[in-house]
This record gives sequence, structure tokens and C-alpha cells, in this order.
Amino acid sequence: QVQLVESGGGQVQAGGSLRLSCTASGRTFRNLATGWFRQAPGKEREFVAAISWNGAYTDYAYSVKGRSTISRNNAENTMYLQMNSLKPDDTAVYYCAASSTYSDLRTKALYWGQGTQVTVSS
Repeated sequence: QVQLVESGGGQVQAGGSLRLSCTASGRTFRNLATGWFRQAPGKEREFVAAISWNGAYTDYAYSVKGRSTISRNNAENTMYLQMNSLKPDDTAVYYCAASSTYSDLRTKALYWGQGTQVTVSS
């Protein structure tokens, strides 16, 4: 089992920045592909970004590409999402997720955190 805990959400004005963190415990974090998803009110949960177990591969949704950076520190069992130039459309609950393989993360994530709220005001 893997337990994932997100932090770093909050309220920020448009154009601002936030760094989300996801700390893992339980099963060996360094063996897992991890990523971020988000769910806005009234919308389905959507993929945001993913990173392979060793950080060699990353992928981003078009909506955040160029404004966000995903990274991880396996020694600290932590993954990050740096978000810049935030827009009101980025308002959502952000979830971290983990999967055994990078290719499965988008559709077959095995582990999920509880989520952290990000609110961007105009």
C-alpha cells in the first residue's frame, strides 16, 4: 500500500505561483510513476502532469504545459508541481497519484491522495 498526502494548495491571484507537494509513505516510492490530476467543480477529473520513477520522463496536459514543472525527490519520497502564471481556470482540487508503470498512470493509477484545493482569483 502507498499513502499519498498533498500539501501546498491555497488561494492566489491570477498570475501568481504555487508549489504543490505530494509526500508518500508505505510501498517504495522510488519504484512508482507519479503524477497530478485535478478536478474543478462540476467537471470530471483530468490529467495534469506525470513523471517516471527516475524523473527521466515527464508529460503535461496542454492546458498547463509551459507554466508548470513536475519533479520528484526519491530520497525524500516527495513529488512536486510548480505552477506559474496561474489562471482562474486552474482552480480545482489537485490530487497526486501513483502507478506501477508510467504508461498506466493516466488511466490506471493505483493510489490517490486526498487532494488539496487551489483557488485562483481574477
